[in-house]
Amino acid sequence: MKIIFLTLISLYTISLNAQDISTLYQKLDSSVVIINVIESKTSGIGNEKEKVSFGALGSGVLFGDKGEILTAAHVVNGADEIAVTFVDGQQLRAKVIALSKMADVAIIKIQGHIKNPKPAKLGNSDSTKIGAKVMVIGSPMGLYHSLSVGYISRKELKESHSSNFSKMEFFQTDAAINTGNSGGPMFNMNGEVIGIVSSILSRSGGFEGIGFAATINIIKDLLIEHNNAWLGVDAFYLQGPLANAFNIKQGSGVLVQNVTKNSPAYYMGMKGGYINAKLGEVEFVIGGDILLDIDGHKLDSPENMVKAVDYFNALEDGDKYTIRVLRNGTIKDLNWRISK
Repeated sequence: MKIIFLTLISLYTISLNAQDISTLYQKLDSSVVIINVIESKTSGIGNEKEKVSFGALGSGVLFGDKGEILTAAHVVNGADEIAVTFVDGQQLRAKVIALSKMADVAIIKIQGHIKNPKPAKLGNSDSTKIGAKVMVIGSPMGLYHSLSVGYISRKELKESHSSNFSKMEFFQTDAAINTGNSGGPMFNMNGEVIGIVSSILSRSGGFEGIGFAATINIIKDLLIEHNNAWLGVDAFYLQGPLANAFNIKQGSGVLVQNVTKNSPAYYMGMKGGYINAKLGEVEFVIGGDILLDIDGHKLDSPENMVKAVDYFNALEDGDKYTIRVLRNGTIKDLNWRISK
């Protein structure tokens, strides 16, 4: 009789747990969005006007009352166009307003009016412990609004005490994550966003039980409570012999490989590369501008680059700035202003 009673209790608990997850999913899914992007990059064969366009898919979560959406930086950093689709079929354009490539997180903002918005609540990732159950909603392999459930396996923190630029903190999870999940929310069992899906660790290319999500507290610190401005470039740091090969007299600089259309870099006239190159195992694109300084803050060492980025992020809406570049052996000043 006791065994039967315990079995019934166990089955009831499993049923209740499944019901809780199903109820949570129905409640939270309306905040999750599908993100389609169009990117264009150089063909790399020496013609700066020849571009190759392609599409990409990611996920995101609505969290702000003005149409702000959290997603992964690698989903939107190079996007010429961003289209956001809600669960009810609404499709609206969006633009990047803040981004951290280091932490792989970004905020995009809807350009238009959202009908009946259902923003998610942001939680506190510091209180999330290893072993906690989590839910991930996204679009793996194009399977829209797909749910996976798992546990927090580990928390990894990499933090610079001198700069927001290099702060990173990730949850490791065994919740299934695949292509298309990137940028999607990780929820706790209270229905709060505690992370944004970033990447997987895989030998096969598919999910092998090790996925990562940037923690929501680091995202709040980097993008919500502080500013992390988006310039719209794919860059490569040049130093040592490589910098000498490019005749960078200050010792190092930042090579612009690609400029995203309609980004601040695009409007200020910055040039991307157009010739594919390889040095050992490192591949990059040459022919573009080399960034030297921002308003006199030189990019001549990793430490000074951090200081320059911190300065750039501290600029207020409407502030003008100048980025000095090396272009075809000539130094040029490119001017623009912060627009938030």
